[in-house]
Amino acid sequence: MSKAIYTGFHAVEEKIRLYSDSKPKEISLQVYYSKPGPRVKKILSLAKEAGFETFSVDEKKLDSMTAQLPESARSHRGIVLLVEGETESSDCHVQLEQWISECPGRAVVIVLDSITDPHNVGAIIRSCDQFGASLMVIPDHRSADIGSNETIARTSAGAVSWVKVAKVPNLVRAVQILKASGFWIYGADAGGESISKIRFPEKTCIIMGSEGSGIARLLGEQCDSIVSIPTCGKIDSLNVSVAAGVLLYEVHRQSIESL
Repeated sequence: MSKAIYTGFHAVEEKIRLYSDSKPKEISLQVYYSKPGPRVKKILSLAKEAGFETFSVDEKKLDSMTAQLPESARSHRGIVLLVEGETESSDCHVQLEQWISECPGRAVVIVLDSITDPHNVGAIIRSCDQFGASLMVIPDHRSADIGSNETIARTSAGAVSWVKVAKVPNLVRAVQILKASGFWIYGADAGGESISKIRFPEKTCIIMGSEGSGIARLLGEQCDSIVSIPTCGKIDSLNVSVAAGVLLYEVHRQSIESL
């Protein structure tokens, strides 16, 4: 049975909230805690209300549970969530075609091309949640593993439990499917048209490329337009997660204005 460890107040709390109303039978959630402060007590209350097991342990037990996690996820702050039996289908993963068939009239999709740093992916997921992105599309390969990555869960501040994600075998084909269903495709690149000059449509798809090589050529050929963020700094470009956040904010801002 698969096991996943979650640390960080936001990640633990949001995962508990996700399964509070409808937890699949095959999934088990156990909360381990040491000396509970106000935030830990709040999380424990949520867990107990949902019927999840809680265990009072010492700090050494929590340290041993998190010892194999990435360094950035080992700081448990007195609480650890153990989830057994969780799979991608248990999380917010969806099939692209099924999601499109139920897609609302106004929707924002972000496509990540070869972005493998879990910190960047987690930060982008957090921006997706904050600015109302409807779906994130990632490739089966050359991408951070969202379903079982503790760093992503922590960096996203728990947003990974709420943002819908579609894993696809071929990004080019996925973007073609989005185009056929009415989405306008925008590739993010430093040499594109300034976002201040663009009016994003109701169905918008933004492609973010890796910091090393950018958007793959065949994927770039699917774009209706290349867009960029006007900056005034002395270094080459923004970090990809920061750029994604700015773009998602601008799309969100324009959608609010049009209401």
